[in-house]
Amino acid sequence: MRTTKRLLAGAATAAAVAAPLLATAAPAQAAARDGSCNSGEFCYYYNSGNAGSVSDFAGSVGDYGTTQPGCYEFKGAGAGKGQCIKNNAASVWNRTGKKVRVYYNSGYDGSNHYQDFAPGAKKNLNASLKNNNASHKIGLGSASCSTAGTGDPHTCAQAVTWAKNHIHSGNQAGYYNLCDHLVGLAYGWAHSGSSTAYVHWTQIPATYKHAGSTNVPAGGLAFFGGGSGHVMISIGGGTFISNDIHGNGSYTKTTIAEIKNKWGKPYLGWAQPWFKTNH
Repeated sequence: MRTTKRLLAGAATAAAVAAPLLATAAPAQAAARDGSCNSGEFCYYYNSGNAGSVSDFAGSVGDYGTTQPGCYEFKGAGAGKGQCIKNNAASVWNRTGKKVRVYYNSGYDGSNHYQDFAPGAKKNLNASLKNNNASHKIGLGSASCSTAGTGDPHTCAQAVTWAKNHIHSGNQAGYYNLCDHLVGLAYGWAHSGSSTAYVHWTQIPATYKHAGSTNVPAGGLAFFGGGSGHVMISIGGGTFISNDIHGNGSYTKTTIAEIKNKWGKPYLGWAQPWFKTNH
């Protein structure tokens, strides 16, 4: 009986100690998704300039939903309160302490467009993402282009500059059906050394490839399958420069999604600028 009483007394004491701890912890839990942009959160605003109602997040969300009551909504006071946030936000504040990426599509799909926000950033969504926000990821690792081990004559930045300087519409000689040749030229080679873009992809060592990833840094090469395949160079932010997509012999800005939808080519992934010509 004494043992039982001691155990009961100990349990009562533990409960008494635990009660204030629980009472202290509760407000922190209640603060989540409360319509205020607190430290550690990523926040959408209904209006530009960080105005209007706020929708705050402590983690990544791949699908916001589109209808009440199941959608993520703007919760703070002001214009837009109670509305679903998908395709409805105009500005953000990143208080997570980590890089955050906002995607045009659900499921963290950046094949159309995305926008990155550094820790502390308080900015408007760009023209492609304003009222077109479908998912966001917190703490995204920053992929970067590198010519290390490739022997390329040009750096990633120089290749991007080359591509931008050669943008044109209309049919110009030396561009039609020469996608793999063009990325080789961007990196300072007279030719890529591969017979087709798809063959180029198969020849690249695995350590240089990122199969399936649409997080392509500026200078990275995006590859597609289907027959001879296709390849194009990234200029960052989900935008690429490709030949022929807007007319034979043209060299214009595009996205992964446009190549897939217009040409029906499956996306393979991206690779660092490795070329067979010098290997």
